[in-house]
Amino acid sequence: MRTVGRTALALASLLSAGLALTACTAGDRPSTLTNTPSATVPAPEEAAPTEAELPEPSGPPCEDSQYQVTGAPGEEPSITVPTGCTPKDGLLVKDITEGSGAEIQPGSTASINYVLATFSDQQTRESSWGSQPFEVTDIGQARVIQGWNQGLIGLKEGGRRLLVVPPALGYPNGSGDIQPGETLIFVVDAVAVQAG
Repeated sequence: MRTVGRTALALASLLSAGLALTACTAGDRPSTLTNTPSATVPAPEEAAPTEAELPEPSGPPCEDSQYQVTGAPGEEPSITVPTGCTPKDGLLVKDITEGSGAEIQPGSTASINYVLATFSDQQTRESSWGSQPFEVTDIGQARVIQGWNQGLIGLKEGGRRLLVVPPALGYPNGSGDIQPGETLIFVVDAVAVQAG
């Protein structure tokens, strides 16, 4: 009888631990965040991807017009990533829809809806549209990638902007399923802007 009781207690403990682990997810933060402490349990590590694993882009530099964004303002956009060209050096900032509200300045707080695609595989990786806008505080010094700290400045409330972020201003060493050396393509909508 004692053996059965101990076995039941051990099984209950293991089940509790298993349920606690399944409640933890790696998707609790968008890819725009920098490395910050997290209460989530990391997934088992596989061999870390290297820059050499990314397909080497070829062709002439991509023209700004080759990045296609569809979808009406206020609705989730879709990004068509160009092929047959190479991302230009530096951050590309292109207004798709000019907003009419307050303008993001250094130190501002803004609620942002975004879609993220990766250049190497033309895949959409993340979208805030299914949940709620992502709040960014102290823009310019915010705890987000530098491509956002630089690229959000000047965007007006109600506006939509394309950001093509080079690896050095995104995740030069990779992050989650984003490989080292990846060029990131964001479409960001400024839902609300407050002065800093």
